[in-house]
Amino acid sequence: MTDETQNDPNRHAQKMAKKKAARDKIMATKTEEKGLIIVHTGKGKGKSSAAFGMIFRAIAHGMPAAVVQFIKGGMKTGERDLIETRFADLCEFHTMGEGFTWETQDKTRDIEKARAAWEKSKELIRNPGIRMVLLDEINIALRYDYLDVAEVVAFLKSEKPEMTHVILTGRNAKDELIDIADLVTEMELIKHPFRAGVKAQAGVEF
Repeated sequence: MTDETQNDPNRHAQKMAKKKAARDKIMATKTEEKGLIIVHTGKGKGKSSAAFGMIFRAIAHGMPAAVVQFIKGGMKTGERDLIETRFADLCEFHTMGEGFTWETQDKTRDIEKARAAWEKSKELIRNPGIRMVLLDEINIALRYDYLDVAEVVAFLKSEKPEMTHVILTGRNAKDELIDIADLVTEMELIKHPFRAGVKAQAGVEF
């Protein structure tokens, strides 16, 4: 936008009217509704945070939802506390993991926990009454081959109800999962306070 246009209210209004008309024409072609497969991945912070934002948005619309955490263990988090104390009637919350692999140091148990989390996930996704399911950090379980990505992909393609949204988070999302997803966001790391010696803090990381 030129300085001349910026300083002329009439020219600015005409330009914005044209822009709105073009935008409205595009939006008029977007008529389909469907349950989405959504992937949040990448090295940057915010994958789970963005996913929980969608869960809270669903709750605000009165849409039943569910969360399955594949890696996080018993550590208190703001999201879980808020959902379990205020919105348990609208959102099931299942923390199935016991922490990151370098903390548990027991691969067999990690695999067992991941399998149990996946079985619970399938149960929740199959329920047509639940409109959104968050599989938090399932990509980590897939990365370490605790779960078979082909099995996960096949289930989502064949058994997910038409109007159910499923969100899958975690670094290093498998290509097979990205291929079937409707929406993929990669969080890029530019700066992180950990590098400056700042620890995880309530309200930011948990």
